[in-house]
Amino acid sequence: MKLIRFGAAGAEKPGVIIDDKYYDVSGLVQDYNEAFFGGNGLEKLKQDLKTASLTEIDKGVRLGPALARPSKIVCVGLNYRDHAAETNAPIPAEPILFFKATSAMVGPNDDLIIPKNSKKTDWEVELAIVIGKKASYVSEEDALNHVAGYALHNDYSEREFQIERNGQWVKGKSCDTFAPIGPFIATPDEIEDVHQLRLWLTVNGKTLQDGNTSNFIFNVPFMVSYISQFMTLLPGDVISTGTPAGVGLGQKPEPWYLKPGDVVELGIDGLGTSKQEVKAYS
Repeated sequence: MKLIRFGAAGAEKPGVIIDDKYYDVSGLVQDYNEAFFGGNGLEKLKQDLKTASLTEIDKGVRLGPALARPSKIVCVGLNYRDHAAETNAPIPAEPILFFKATSAMVGPNDDLIIPKNSKKTDWEVELAIVIGKKASYVSEEDALNHVAGYALHNDYSEREFQIERNGQWVKGKSCDTFAPIGPFIATPDEIEDVHQLRLWLTVNGKTLQDGNTSNFIFNVPFMVSYISQFMTLLPGDVISTGTPAGVGLGQKPEPWYLKPGDVVELGIDGLGTSKQEVKAYS
């Protein structure tokens, strides 16, 4: 299945994509949240769709974040060898973990707002994992049984806040609009091989990131298992799995960053595309 949320910001309804058409399932599902994922909601919805009479939605509708605000967004830093190299960082011996505030979540095509006093707002195309079943101390062998699906995520980052202002990375990761997620969540059966997905990003039509999840340092089962050794992952939680080379921080001969008027587009095989127009804070 492909899950969407549609409608005005803050009032989104759950929907599905079937044969490239959008349908409202708000009569079957309250929302794509912890209760849904943790209550066997995916399987129940799959069964209900066999007999339900659905209302089609205009595909021009605004799409919201592909899931309701979760308990946490856990990010894995420097998880592609080429990205570690471009930032002059050593290959991590263990995953680098940090949090991204869930208040940063927006729809996949909502505007990116450059934060107040920001000079170094940067882009990062990433594969997001959505947790489907509570995960605590899970093994790598069992890890994929805890995954509800996958989504496209742009892990926007303010590099001055992140690197130059002391403290943890979360400051540079959590500004409003810094987590567009979607257009949809694809259940695992929609993805032939999660470790063979091309992911790309352009700014103003110029391709800057063009990578593949085959270049992960730590793969999906390892990441889910590893993170679950340190915290309980709840249904609906998001793991953002790192970005390939090509971020603004790594541009040669000098880094450069987003400015008002720029247009960022990105995509992952099987997970759709998204587009953010860059606006100034006001």
